[in-house]
Amino acid sequence: MKDTALSKIHEALGAKMVPFAGYNMPVQYEGVNVEHETVRNGVGVFDVSHMGEFVISGPNALALIQKIATNDASKLKDGKAQYSCMPNNDGGIVDDLIIYRVNEEKYILVVNASNIEKDWNWISSHNDVGAEMKDVSDNYSLLAIQGPKAVEAMQSLTEVDLTNIKYYTFQIAKFAGVENVIVSATGYTGSGGFEIYCKNEDVAEVWDKVFEAGEDFGIKPIGLAARDTLRLEMGYCLYGNDIDDTTSPIEAGLGWITKFTKDFVNREAIEAQKRTGTERRLVAFEMQDRGIPRQGYDIVDGNGNIIGNVTSGTMSPSMKIGIGLGYVPTVFKDVGSNIYIQIRKNRVPAKVVKLPFYKK
Repeated sequence: MKDTALSKIHEALGAKMVPFAGYNMPVQYEGVNVEHETVRNGVGVFDVSHMGEFVISGPNALALIQKIATNDASKLKDGKAQYSCMPNNDGGIVDDLIIYRVNEEKYILVVNASNIEKDWNWISSHNDVGAEMKDVSDNYSLLAIQGPKAVEAMQSLTEVDLTNIKYYTFQIAKFAGVENVIVSATGYTGSGGFEIYCKNEDVAEVWDKVFEAGEDFGIKPIGLAARDTLRLEMGYCLYGNDIDDTTSPIEAGLGWITKFTKDFVNREAIEAQKRTGTERRLVAFEMQDRGIPRQGYDIVDGNGNIIGNVTSGTMSPSMKIGIGLGYVPTVFKDVGSNIYIQIRKNRVPAKVVKLPFYKK
C-alpha cells in the first residue's frame, strides 16, 4: 500500500484511512455529510495525490493524443484543459482523463489512480509516432481545493487573479510560496474551486499555507467519501462504477466528448453506435419512496424483471433523497420513465431524471 506525501498529516488529523487504488487514503474526517456541506457551501481540501500524471511531449505529442482519446485535443490552446476518454478495441473505455495543454509540444494527461499502469501500457502501445512519454505520477501531489469560497480563500497565496482562471483553464504560477505550481480551475464536485499540482517535496508546505489562508473561511480537510457523494450529485461518471472496459462512451452518455471529426481507436464502431443507437443507456434516477440505492442493486421493471443494475448510488446529503446511476434498456432511458430498485425484498419505485441531480 502506497502512502501519499500527506498520509502522516491525515493520520495526525484523525482521518479514517482506507486502501484505495493501491494507496492509503483518507476516506473521512468528521463525517461524510458535514464534509459534503463544507464543500457545497464553503471550502474544503481533498488530497487526491493518488491520481496519475503523464507528460506527453515533442512534435508528435498531439498526434498520439488524438489517436488514443475521443475528444478533439486540436481545439486546445495553451492553458486550457479538456475532459476526454480513451476507447479500447472492444467498444469499452480504457479510462477517462483530463488533457492539459501546456504548449504546442507539451501536454499533461491526468488519469485515474487504479489505471495508471494500464493506461501507460495502452498509450505506449499506440505510440508509433515517436512522441516522448514520461510517467511523473510518483513525483507529483494533487490538492483539490473545492467550494464557492475557494477563490476568495486562496487569493492571498498567489499574485495570479484567481477570478480570471475560467472553468477548465489553468495557469502555471507561484502559489503558497512555491514556484511552477499548476493552478487549474477543474474539480470533481460541481461547486467550483481549483486543483493544485505541485512536487511531492513541496506539498506539505502548500497544505499548511492553504489551511492558514482558509482559516477565516472555515476551510476543512475532506475525505474521499464526500468526494463521491459530491460527484454523484452532479452525475459525474466514476471509472470502475459507471464506466469501464465494457461500457461504450455512447452508452455512458459521453457522446459530447466523442468527436468524429478525427480518427481515433475504434472510431468506426463507436460512430456506428452513435448512428444506430445502443441497446442500453446509463440513466440517472431519484427514489420516489424511502430507500438508498447501492452499487450492485438490481434495477427491475414493474413486473419485477431485472432490467439493469445500479452503478453508483447514495443518499444525497444536499437533497435528502436516494439518487443513483445505472444502465437500463434504451426503452427506459427517457426522463420521467418509471423503474424500480430492488432493495432486499422490496421493489422501491424510482424515476429517471435529468442531470445534474443537485441544482445550485
